[in-house]
Amino acid sequence: MIYLQLFWAFFLIGLFGFGGGYAILSLIEHEVMAHGWMTPGEFTDIVAISQMTPGPIGINSATYTGFTACQTAGMSEAFCVLGSVVATSAIILPSLVIMLIICRIYLRMKDNRWVEGSLKTLRVTVIGLIAAAALMLMTPENFIDGWSYVLFALVFFGTLLLKMHPILLICIAGAMGYFIY
Repeated sequence: MIYLQLFWAFFLIGLFGFGGGYAILSLIEHEVMAHGWMTPGEFTDIVAISQMTPGPIGINSATYTGFTACQTAGMSEAFCVLGSVVATSAIILPSLVIMLIICRIYLRMKDNRWVEGSLKTLRVTVIGLIAAAALMLMTPENFIDGWSYVLFALVFFGTLLLKMHPILLICIAGAMGYFIY
């Protein structure tokens, strides 16, 4: 029964959860609390772990929630792993199906001038959304002193002019931060 509850809850979250991982955390929290799968403190811990581990936070949260929900139900670890698989599969299934349908339609209509025009507009829109997100992060809380501006400028120009690899820039900035702060 727990597997069916996990599947249905995370399938609905995957189907109606728009706006990315952080936007669906409230949906996950609602389901977790409604089913009594964990305490609010445990959910906070899961969000923290999901932020630290590689991958999308929503999918990571689903994986950990599936495991913890099965533990709460008194299942052994082997069955809890299956709970993780069920929750993770359920949250990605709607997106997978929708993308497969869109890809199939795109492959049939990719030479259509209306589709080409729509995609050109979407490219510009995506650039605008990314730029807006970057500008929203440029707050006094993130730029705490003059060194923050120096690091930002170095990384910006390292990316733009020198075409440095992002991972290398992250490592350099981390080392600089260690020595500066």
